[in-house]
This record gives sequence, C-alpha cells and structure tokens, in this order.
Amino acid sequence: MDNTIKKIALNDKHIELGGKMVPFAGYNMPVRYSSDKEEHNTVRNGVGVFDVSHMGEFMVTGPQALALIQKVTSNDAAKLVIGQAQYSCLPNEKGGIVDDLLVYKMDEEKYLLVVNASNIEKDWDWINKHNEMGAELENISDEMSLFAVQGPKAVETLQKVTPVNLDEVKFYHFTVGEFAGKKDVIISGTGYTGAGGFEIYVKNEDALDVWNAIFEAGADAGIKPIGLGARDTLRMEMGYCLYGNDINDTTSPLEAGLGWITKFTKDFINSENLQKQKEEGISKKLVGFKFKDKGIPRAHYPIVNKAGRQIGEVTSGTMSPSMNIGIGLGYVEKEYAKPGTEIAITVRNKNLAAVVEKLPLLKK
Repeated sequence: MDNTIKKIALNDKHIELGGKMVPFAGYNMPVRYSSDKEEHNTVRNGVGVFDVSHMGEFMVTGPQALALIQKVTSNDAAKLVIGQAQYSCLPNEKGGIVDDLLVYKMDEEKYLLVVNASNIEKDWDWINKHNEMGAELENISDEMSLFAVQGPKAVETLQKVTPVNLDEVKFYHFTVGEFAGKKDVIISGTGYTGAGGFEIYVKNEDALDVWNAIFEAGADAGIKPIGLGARDTLRMEMGYCLYGNDINDTTSPLEAGLGWITKFTKDFINSENLQKQKEEGISKKLVGFKFKDKGIPRAHYPIVNKAGRQIGEVTSGTMSPSMNIGIGLGYVEKEYAKPGTEIAITVRNKNLAAVVEKLPLLKK
C-alpha cells in the first residue's frame, strides 16, 4: 500500500494562506487558517470556502450503470432525474456500511459517485467486485478539485461568477455549466454544514482560477478559507454522520438513523438481512445529545444512564461554537434513544448530565 501523503491541486495556495496542514485520509489538508471557532462562525453567518478536493469521484456509465448502482447502494437511484443528487450508502455483507456517498445522475446512462477520501481505494475495489453486469467505471478522483462554498451569503457570492441562475438549483440538485469562465463545472446544491450553499466540482487545471474568482466575488461578504476543524463542528451541530466515527463497517444504516436512505423496494447487497433487522427491531441507535453540565464530550467516552450503568458510547463530540455547550453523537441502547431522555457522559471519571435531542442539534 502506498503510504506517501498526496497533495491536492491547491496545496501551495493553502500554505500561502497560512493554513495549518495536517495529514488527513492520506492527503495533506488544511485543518485551520485562523481558529476553528472563527471559521465556524464565518460559515454560519457569512460565507466560507472549504477545499475538499481529497474526496473521491467515480464515473459509472453505460447501459448497466443504474443496475450496478442499484445493487451496491441502499437508496433507490431509479427515482433520480437528470440533475438530481442522492445521499446513499454502500452496505456490506455483514450488516455494516462500506461508506456513505452521493450519487449524481448526470445523464440517462451516466452517474457520478462521490465517496469519502479515506475510502477511495476500498470503495473502488468493492464496487468493481460487484460489477458482474458490466457497467463502465472510471476513477477520476485525481483529476478533480472540489470546493464547498457554504453559508447564508454563498449564493450572492457565487452568482457573481456564473450565468447559471442559482436560485433555480434546488437542494440536492445540480447543473453543469459555466463558472468563473470555465466550462463544464458541476454546480451542486449540496453541503455538509447545514448553512446553505453549493459544492463546485472543477478540473484540477481550473482549480486555482476558480478559487481566486470565488474569493474575489466574496470579498465584500467577508469570505474566508475554512479548514477541516470547523467542518467537523458544523456537521456535528447538524447531526451529520462522519464515516469512521459515527458509521463504519459494523454499524447498520438502521442503527445510524439512515433508514430513510435504505429502500426495500429493490434488492441490494444484504437487503434481506437489513429488512429482517427492520422487522425485528434494532438494539442500539445513534442519537444526538447536548450537555446540561459544563464539559466537552469526545469519541469513545462512555454514555451512562441515571444509575451510572453504561448504555453506550460517544462517537463524535465537541464544544458547539454556535451554542457554547458540549454536544455530540453516540450509540445508546434503544430505550434511551427518545428525545428528552436524560443521560450522562463520563468525562474524566465524572458523569456529566446531558439530554438526548432530536436532530439537528442546532435549531434554526
């Protein structure tokens, strides 16, 4: 296995901007430029740009493209229209999740799959292994850059650099058009922050020009580059799963609250066992929680009931910059999963009071 750290197209640009670079999922990535809190608030209140070019992109084409996607993903891709995106996951044969991903319907026989950086090789091998029907697959991960322009001022910023009417690109829809003078740019109404905005897929050779154009357009709105640190706190406030933390090879989509992307109207890998699990009921469930006491929850901290018995474990935790309290996600025994249930998180041998909350944790 190749252990060399890969560089995204704008690696040098991030260093020039003062980004603190760290190895993440095999890539050299900016974790922050100023502070996580400042960058978090920029996205919640204005506009910020994440370079998430480490994500993986696979093109699936040909007459068998849909058949392969239907087999390997849990959601029903047959319902997609051209120009629509779908959140889905790749179930494994043991009841867990290979990865979560986005499926874009580019054309009748052309789909784009966007996968997590840490799983590019694993997903590629998994999908190819199940491609008995002969769909055409191409891994274009190393050719593409991806910028997530997020926040309430994202649309007004981006509208300055594209003739595409962004108001017409609905949530989880996309268009391919001209952007910052470049052709064939994917402009997608998606994001991982809950703050609104778009994700922009460009060829590596166009990445710097597009990045510069976005920053020029957003100067009046106080646009800033945002690192992975703030990306994590933003997604936690929304209760969005992070692969490797909240979902993995051993967590079922039903336990993770992803029943809504698990469609039993078709056959897919392990669908029979997952349907059985749905009928018989799950024993643990992923929940969001807020602290009532002062403290910061972290992954792997025990979750206990009022009597102090361990009932689960934290999978993601942080201090919420928007609410100024400790928040997190974790799996608990099913009977403790109801919103309003009082629980506690063990932090340095102290049980700190918390309450299970309906997601998103940050209420608009």
